[in-house]
Amino acid sequence: MATKIIYTLTDEAPMLATYSFLPVIESFASSAGVAVETRDISLAGRILALFPDHLTDEQRVGDALTELGELATTPEANIIKLPNISASMPQLKAAIKELQAQGYALPDYPDEPSTDEERDIRARYDKVKGSAVNPVLREGNSDRRAPVAVKNYARSHPHSMGEWSADSRTRVATMAADDFRSNEKSVVLPAADTLTIRHVAEDGTTTVLKEGLDVLEGEVVDGTVMHVAALDDFLREQIARAKADDVLFSVHLKATMMKVSDPVIFGHVVTAFFPDVFARYGADLAAAGLSPTNGLGAILDGLDALPNGAEIKAAFEQGLADGPRLAMVNSDKGITNLHVPSDVIIDASMPAMIRTSGHMWGPDGEEHDTLAVIPDSSYAGVYQAVIEDCQAHGAFDPTTMGSVPNVGLMAQKAEEYGSHDKTFEIPSAGRVEVVDSAGEVLMSHDVEAGDIWRACQTKDAPIRDWVGLAVTRARASQTPAVFWLDDTRAHDRALVEKVNAYLPEHDTDGLDIRILSPVDAAKLSVERIRRGEDTISVTGNVLRDYNTDLFPILELGTSAKMLSVVPLMNGGGLFETGAGGSAPKHVQQLLEQDYLRWDSLGEFLALAESLRHEAERGTARAGLLGNALDRATETLLNENKSPARRVGSIDNRGSHFWLARYWAEELAAQTEDPALAEIFAPVAEQLVAQSETIDAELIAVQGSPADIGGYYRPDPQKAAAVMRPSATFNAILDSLKA
Repeated sequence: MATKIIYTLTDEAPMLATYSFLPVIESFASSAGVAVETRDISLAGRILALFPDHLTDEQRVGDALTELGELATTPEANIIKLPNISASMPQLKAAIKELQAQGYALPDYPDEPSTDEERDIRARYDKVKGSAVNPVLREGNSDRRAPVAVKNYARSHPHSMGEWSADSRTRVATMAADDFRSNEKSVVLPAADTLTIRHVAEDGTTTVLKEGLDVLEGEVVDGTVMHVAALDDFLREQIARAKADDVLFSVHLKATMMKVSDPVIFGHVVTAFFPDVFARYGADLAAAGLSPTNGLGAILDGLDALPNGAEIKAAFEQGLADGPRLAMVNSDKGITNLHVPSDVIIDASMPAMIRTSGHMWGPDGEEHDTLAVIPDSSYAGVYQAVIEDCQAHGAFDPTTMGSVPNVGLMAQKAEEYGSHDKTFEIPSAGRVEVVDSAGEVLMSHDVEAGDIWRACQTKDAPIRDWVGLAVTRARASQTPAVFWLDDTRAHDRALVEKVNAYLPEHDTDGLDIRILSPVDAAKLSVERIRRGEDTISVTGNVLRDYNTDLFPILELGTSAKMLSVVPLMNGGGLFETGAGGSAPKHVQQLLEQDYLRWDSLGEFLALAESLRHEAERGTARAGLLGNALDRATETLLNENKSPARRVGSIDNRGSHFWLARYWAEELAAQTEDPALAEIFAPVAEQLVAQSETIDAELIAVQGSPADIGGYYRPDPQKAAAVMRPSATFNAILDSLKA
């Protein structure tokens, strides 16, 4: 049965690029009988969908995310998912403020709700915080790899790599005890049940933290706690160590996906870096609602409203002078590593540091060795292993290095640690218990006030599917596959047992399939990529997130050039288009210079796979479009028509034109469907003949500020005008729909 392709509207640079690329898709697809529809899952769209009672009839929007989540469980699903904002609290509040300014009567976010109405408002807003989109759509496990054309291009056009020295003082610091990894406990449920998470205070008072937690037979349920007293001791030690060693101090967290735990940890880092300030003025800041959890930037921005704000600001400046040099997000603007919790996201920041000689930018605008602080030790050792390899052997060589594709366990919210409603900042000393419906305590942790306790679930069916996908990929590519599992960690021990149980269900003869700890797996993988050999990393969800940035950034220069296919467990397909970590910087450049350097290569790759999936569902010409698109993409790379960094060059819009030209030429040249070739022959001729004119029209607008009418919810007319400035190109595309 034929299906339709759903193209998602998301945020920031990918969303702006969609204004340019979607008309190309619609024009080409309509000529081949392929239906394309859009669904708005942007942060702004998701906020508006939650507050229909506060909006006029004209302003109300549907709940597209819930709709797509339901679609993802069906065989008909064919969804192209672009990167979206995983909102931190500052981003959420900024989006609310912008929407209010645009005339949407949304309530403010209540930091300390005191009424049922305020608690309801906060609960609604909390649904869009963090990684709220991916768990809903990912009803399958992840198959992420560099396409052959992309890998070949990286080898023949290598990206820059900083030089490494054996004298490098860069290293990772992580907790040795009392963190999430060391305190983890895990149970495998023998039967379906309903669990409760409760806090039992020292005086015996019991508070239910979470009830009605439905679990299935064979499901893995974990609980763990980070003791913040130990965290604070660790942070003080590392701040002193960075000062003594004269290296930059940086912290690397995931305050977006880990939307509850990591902002709290980030707040502890800010407090530890400015101990004197918070000892003296902590009560004043708290009374003003200026929390370290939201970062140094939010505190500094709010000081003007305080009667002693200037005095507090001076104290912060003195703290910066007295402490170690801070790694910077933007040295020119004075934005430090501690300004905004969502500015330094570990899966993007650590690979970038490793690619750049182990350096980050310092307050002086120069690169320096860095102490990378990753408090939880679960995966910190992976980055340290890669750093040590670079210190011993130098930078990797993109012209010869192998690849580390990934098969990731993520279906049905598997291992969504910290991004859900099972993470709590503990109010008082006592213990946290997970109990079954019969009242039996399945696991328990002693806790102190302020400790961070969290749980996660991993269903059995996704694990079984993940094992099968790993074998399938190993067989298809004839590549060794390594499960990154540590049997000294509670959760991983449970998974190792399941992997060993499910591997015999598949034909593994002749395949190299191993189970290694993440550190040992990282060491093996970097040894092999230095020899030009590929190794599939088979990982859980969080490590999937890290690895699918770490290795692509080293191999390709960016993770946006990876092919990300999610075979949905019920037969549909989800096609993801790459990482969006650099998207905010791209938007800033567009607003200042009308130049968008976002590379839509991930969209091109995902669209081709989606079209081939559509062909399997009955739309015959879709496969021809997909295959022609892949050939056009390879030509685009070889002809160097991807976006460049500077004004006056090809930007995102220009790359879309060149892709459309090459795509039309491929469709006109193919012989499998003469009628389709006849449709595209005149289009290809026009695009070739008008290339210079279109190029000139696209470049002519560059250099001046651009107005898109909003960051989180741009004005559609203004954004379309900015992203489609070539009247000649637009007219040719429109002719395809005529």
